[in-house]
Amino acid sequence: MAVSLKIIELLAFLTLLLLANVIAHTDSIEEIQKLKSIRNSTMAERLEEFKHDDAVDDPEAVADMVYMATRNSTERRKLGFFSCGTGNPMDDCWRCDRNWMRNRRRLADCAIGFGRNAVGGRDGRYYVVSNPADDDPVNPRPGTLRHAVIQDRPLWIVFKRDMVITLKQELIMNSFKTIDGRGANVHIANGGCITIQFVTNIIIHGLHIHDCKRTGNAMVRSSPSHYGWRTMADGDGISIFGSSHIWIDHNSLSSCTDGLIDAIMGSTAITISNNYFTHHNEVMLLGHSDSYARDRVMQVTIAYNHFGIGLIQRMPRCRHGYFHVVNNDYTSWQMYAIGGSADPTINSQGNRYLAPTNPFAKEVTKRVTNLGDRRWRHWNWRSEGDLMLNGAYFRPSGRGAAASYARASSLAAKSSSLVATLTSTAGALRCRRGMAC
Repeated sequence: MAVSLKIIELLAFLTLLLLANVIAHTDSIEEIQKLKSIRNSTMAERLEEFKHDDAVDDPEAVADMVYMATRNSTERRKLGFFSCGTGNPMDDCWRCDRNWMRNRRRLADCAIGFGRNAVGGRDGRYYVVSNPADDDPVNPRPGTLRHAVIQDRPLWIVFKRDMVITLKQELIMNSFKTIDGRGANVHIANGGCITIQFVTNIIIHGLHIHDCKRTGNAMVRSSPSHYGWRTMADGDGISIFGSSHIWIDHNSLSSCTDGLIDAIMGSTAITISNNYFTHHNEVMLLGHSDSYARDRVMQVTIAYNHFGIGLIQRMPRCRHGYFHVVNNDYTSWQMYAIGGSADPTINSQGNRYLAPTNPFAKEVTKRVTNLGDRRWRHWNWRSEGDLMLNGAYFRPSGRGAAASYARASSLAAKSSSLVATLTSTAGALRCRRGMAC
């Protein structure tokens, strides 16, 4: 009898063990089928299945937005106790550092806007210009500015002393160069001026550029291994031609034969900031011609500049591309401030426009069109938060929706009431060793 009870208990145990294995096997089959189903589903179905409240449909787009926001913030620049507190984020990035001369390359981290990625010669050695001469544009002497800018390697170019450089021919720059005039009073004047052609990563800072003349019909060196025949140059202060990642900052420009700054032929990723423009007719041209469609890629930020006495028009004059005009001070124009043709997108934010006394020149804007052509009504031009003084007015057109200006937005505009402070030190600065600049 005892043996029978033991047999019964053993059979019951084996039965329970078999039942557990069957259940486990069934769960395993269901899990395998579920995994197969997940593998065979589309990516969209998988995202939908595992989506939670903080999920996004396009994480790369959100990452890009976050990158833009942090890139354009002063927090990114780790200002600490160096912050000047002026509100000008580019200047606050470096100007209160008493050791700016030792930390010159830090400037390359301070650009914002479309030209924010221009590193210039940050990753190269210093080159000290000690000789203002320009005797031979084909065989420039070591120690001259021309010899510096044509080199094939990244260079941060500085000046040993104050100097006036009169160039025999246009100065043709090679890629990855910074011309840094801080600590010296440097004028490029009364001759050829600066050409940025088919290159990338250029920073021009702290120069006086004026009285630029037409040059050309001559041999000019553009690199250590190449020189060639140059046709006539227009006499621009700075000519940007088919180039990208350019930052033009804290220069004083006036009285050139053609434009003070021109950017054409598919140039893009440009920031023009903290400059002081005076005494000139056609100040700034952005876009080669109405028929040159490759300029549709152009994106230019124009920020914290002072458009001052003696200016007539083109501040800027735009074609095809996307232009963010933000927190500039317009204290003088005789014809108009901002003009354009060929359907450019112009985003004017937080500027101060002071109209001239001429009652027929109060309008900030000018569309360059053929008589009777009404297509300009569809061009996206807007004024947002601008301060209009002495009867100034901006004629908007196109769509007012913010999405229409996404490609013409490059930094957060500040209140137009702050423009006087933001632009108070526009132009070349007087920086001294051991003192905040």
